[in-house]
Amino acid sequence: MKNSNITRRKLLGGLVGGAALTVLPLPALASTHSVREFNLKAQKGSAAILPADWGKTDVWCYNGEVPGPVLRARQGDRVRIHFENALDEPTTVHWHGLRIPIDMDGVPDISQKPVQPGETFTYEFDLPDAGTYWYHPHVNTSEQMARGLNGVFIIDEKNPPKIDREELWVLDDWRLNKDASIRDDFGRGMDVSHGGRQGNLITVNGKLPDTFMVRSGERIRLRLANVCNAKIFILRFEGIDPQIVAIDGHPVQPHDPLEGQIVIGPGQRVDVIADFLGKPGDTFALTDDVYQEEPFKLIEGVYSSNAPLRLKPEGPIKALDDNPISELDLTDPIRHEITIDGGAMGAMQGAELDGTYMPINELVQNGRVWALNGVASHTTAMPPILTAERGSTNLIKVQNDTVFPHPMHLHGHAFRVLSINGQDVPFKPWADTVLMPPRSTAEIAFVADNPGDWLFHCHVLEHVSGGMLSVIRVT
Repeated sequence: MKNSNITRRKLLGGLVGGAALTVLPLPALASTHSVREFNLKAQKGSAAILPADWGKTDVWCYNGEVPGPVLRARQGDRVRIHFENALDEPTTVHWHGLRIPIDMDGVPDISQKPVQPGETFTYEFDLPDAGTYWYHPHVNTSEQMARGLNGVFIIDEKNPPKIDREELWVLDDWRLNKDASIRDDFGRGMDVSHGGRQGNLITVNGKLPDTFMVRSGERIRLRLANVCNAKIFILRFEGIDPQIVAIDGHPVQPHDPLEGQIVIGPGQRVDVIADFLGKPGDTFALTDDVYQEEPFKLIEGVYSSNAPLRLKPEGPIKALDDNPISELDLTDPIRHEITIDGGAMGAMQGAELDGTYMPINELVQNGRVWALNGVASHTTAMPPILTAERGSTNLIKVQNDTVFPHPMHLHGHAFRVLSINGQDVPFKPWADTVLMPPRSTAEIAFVADNPGDWLFHCHVLEHVSGGMLSVIRVT
């Protein structure tokens, strides 16, 4: 798919929302509930991604499921997750978006040693924030995730919204052969230097989308999670009017999607609440507008023949309770700049790799085509691209000097998205991933309240393997 052709206007459509949050540093929040225990096993298996007459697809999975089991706990709980690696290669589990201690973050050579085949590791941490999060490996990430290793982690609010039911839609794509097997062209140079590995089949919750049945009058919360290696979704609801209530797990003021479209890049999540007010027998749809000339109907919805649950909504959709994120002090923040360079059709002439400057042709021979501030990564344990003193407010101007979009993800913290291309972002939402259009700038800001070396990288996973990863150090 040619994500580089997506218009900036469309990409900016999903980057809105926000809420005023209270000040409470991460280490100060203690567990208030009992420990929830889970068992998680990375293993080889098979999944019925396609209809039965195609047969099953060999996958890598958690607990035999694609996507993996939904881990669910309550805000303030402590969780203990017993992980076993039954694969033939090392792996870890990264808890994407969770503000947890550095030694639980699942990054090899920074947080922990890779979990070797046959070994186990126990992850244990408190859950300060409610919201929709997810988990995935951080070793050989592009291949392990493309083979199916991912799952969602839902943390329920202490005061959840009043809804009739909830649905989770995990959006993924697969690159399959004609026999339904996963094409093993991992690390292909075209993917690394262009838009990443994108598939020829889209699934919702690990299967081809089926008809979504609703009852007239229902109020439903939809949790949307993009676990693709590289694909961006531009989602449009036809026949209903959803309100965005959370981005990357964090509450926002309920609002309509800009121009009716919800943009979700790899790694991002969006929660919406919608009142389904059609009549029995009516239909509606969820469409992906990535290709303007050929919209793709992702999900078709149908109202059941049951009598309406109610004839009109029971009041407006209310904002979710705030998460306890330390609020910014933007009167005099510490300023930093990070420049993204490289890729096909780019102007990068060379970059530093493992302490040595290399011209672009030598970088390509070493499998590196991307750089942050002139440095291509060779390990996760990179020298820090910037250092932030604990408790300080840090404002980062990120410059995308490439012709491709990049969902830039920060571990261990939430940041506010302040502006895109110099224009204030409405509501200045909290997020852990900012989707940057080609040739764009973004300003993000965070309070450095979680000490450690935290990865900052593109969540197009082939771009990571091609050098687009660095470390932000919080002292």
